[in-house]
Amino acid sequence: MYIDYNSRENNFLLSHSHNIIVLRLDKCKIIPQDSEQSIPIIDFTNWEDIQVQDSIFSAATKWGFFQIVNHGIPINAVDDLKASVHKFFELPVEEKKSLKENSPPDVVRLATSFSPHAESVLEWKDHLHLVYTSEEKIHAYWPPVCKDQALEYMKYAEAFIRKLLKVLLKKLNVKELGREREHALMDTMSLGFVYYPACPAPELVSGVSPHSDITSITVLLQDDIGGLYVRGKDSDGWINVPPVNGALVVNIGDVLQIMSNECYKSIEHRVVANRNKTRISMPIFVNPAPDAIIGPLSKTLKNGDEPLYKQVVYSDYFNHFFSKAHDGKKTIEFAKI
Repeated sequence: MYIDYNSRENNFLLSHSHNIIVLRLDKCKIIPQDSEQSIPIIDFTNWEDIQVQDSIFSAATKWGFFQIVNHGIPINAVDDLKASVHKFFELPVEEKKSLKENSPPDVVRLATSFSPHAESVLEWKDHLHLVYTSEEKIHAYWPPVCKDQALEYMKYAEAFIRKLLKVLLKKLNVKELGREREHALMDTMSLGFVYYPACPAPELVSGVSPHSDITSITVLLQDDIGGLYVRGKDSDGWINVPPVNGALVVNIGDVLQIMSNECYKSIEHRVVANRNKTRISMPIFVNPAPDAIIGPLSKTLKNGDEPLYKQVVYSDYFNHFFSKAHDGKKTIEFAKI
């Protein structure tokens, strides 16, 4: 369903045929901001410096989440992208429906919730996914209201992503990204526009239910509203990821957890709806090629360590993830030995 957010009559994303997801947030432990559990913020200016790389390695192994400042994406590209997201979701409902019906899904996807066909309840969001493909397809199918801004942002972001993956691989004793590694890590990228309208009863719904990403990495630009939470180290609480002006939130996906043989951690996270304000976020999902084989890298198996995961075709893992509703960390069991 695509809601006309300008209409006062349409207060809920959820259709009457679905139940509202009840999270019982009163029973979810929120870890205080002043505790020792907080997501690191890393300055990426001197990204080739060993101390910066060590900070990234530490964050990826300990937390699986970190924020990056001075990443090289100009502030005007960031601001233009945010403005274009709002413009897209302010389009008339019929125009958005037409986009869905007339766009090839390997280039543009528009949907409500996560995987509606598999869910008994829906999440409180609409989202647009723009697959970063050939410029010919981009110019033919990406929505005109946001096409130029999204393409400009992605060109800068791709350069940052390559640098970051180079650092993460270096710590796994892989010296170069190379074509083979690129195929297995970042062959496919897509930019998401996620729209969480203000919710009359945020305590009763989920913006995004707890899950870990099936990406290599996810690079998230969020607005200043907040609502992103990460599972704490003790697995008994949630850590707020507060918006930091100009920062990108990076999280390790299941693919890197598998390839690093659990040196890096993909961590559960969720989004809480806001009663009074609309929230937008713009994730870049960095994925292997569909036919890529993912499994522990040989260089991560030291001193006779046994692999914790089998070799799997990424498209099989991807399809398994989308065959069901968000369900914490259970997807990764698909690849467990």
